[in-house]
Formats: sequence, C-alpha cells, structure tokens
Amino acid sequence: MTDEIILPPYIGVDPQRIVVVNSTADAIAASRILAASDVLGFDTESKPVFMKGQVSQGPHLIQLATLETVFLYPIRRGESYVLLQQILESTSILKVGFGLGDDQQRLHAKLGITTQHVLDLARALRTDSRCDVGAKTAVAQFFGQKLQKSKKISTSNWAVLPLTDKQKQYAADDAHVALKIYHAWQAQRDQG
Repeated sequence: MTDEIILPPYIGVDPQRIVVVNSTADAIAASRILAASDVLGFDTESKPVFMKGQVSQGPHLIQLATLETVFLYPIRRGESYVLLQQILESTSILKVGFGLGDDQQRLHAKLGITTQHVLDLARALRTDSRCDVGAKTAVAQFFGQKLQKSKKISTSNWAVLPLTDKQKQYAADDAHVALKIYHAWQAQRDQG
C-alpha cells in the first residue's frame, strides 16, 4: 500500500473571464488591458504533428492572461496581429509561462514576432540544472492542488475554429496558472 497524497483539484479560470479575440474591436479592447499590465501569463497552442519529420504549422492560438481575464487569439492565415505583436515584443511587460522555447520559435517563424522580456518558469523554478519544472508540479508545490491536463484536449486540432469550450478552458488555464505561479513564487522569494 502506498501513502500517495491526494491533492484537491486546481479550479481553473471562470469561463466568463475567458475572451476570444475575434475582431479588431476585440483586439483593441484586449491590448488596452494587456498593455496596462506589468506581467502576463503567456502560452501558445499548435495543432499537433504525429508523423516523423512533419513540421508544425503553429501556433494556432496565443494566450495572454492577466489575473482577471484571459485573452485567446486564434491565429488565422493572412491576418495582421500588430496589436498582439506590440504586447509580445514589449520590453516593459514580462511574459511568463512554462516551456516557452518552441512557442517563441514558432511565433517568429509564422508571424515574425520576436518575443521580448520572457521568463520560462520551467527553467526558473528548477531545483537542479537538468530538470525543468512543469505546471503540474508547480501547482502542487505552490497551491497544494492537482492541475488536470487532458491529453485529449492538448492534442486536439487547435487550427479548427471555433474552439470548443474544453479547448478554451484548457488554453486559458495554461496561461493563467503560469501567472498565478509567478506571483506565488515572487511572494515566496520576498519572504525568504
């Protein structure tokens, strides 16, 4: 018999606080809120590739979170993302997330966006130089809760719109939990 500790589930973002940016008006409203922030949760989602040598065409979704709202940007072919680019390339807004190396490379390759002032929590939270810390581990460590990450949703087709409610929730939680963990980590460092 094992003494496995059962953690309560992490309760994600309220669905009413998830905004899908589908128009220029949405983008303007989102950029005003995002530009007023000093730190944002950040992530991207891409349609998965399953064949060896196949190259991802992502990102298909970009997520940016404040503590109050998560903005989801579906990426459509041929559209301009000037306001989003300004946020992602800002040197005065810190963008935090987990495992952001591929995200940054894909953003540059697909949209010409060179993200600036980014903190990859997977590396920042390491306790040894070889082991990155994932969001699940960080949620358990900082909040004493279990982050549910559905493989079915994570490997769903992020290029097909509209997104399902489960996709929206998954994507929003990824960006939002990174921001919450960043703040908890900073509070812990300030106390230590």
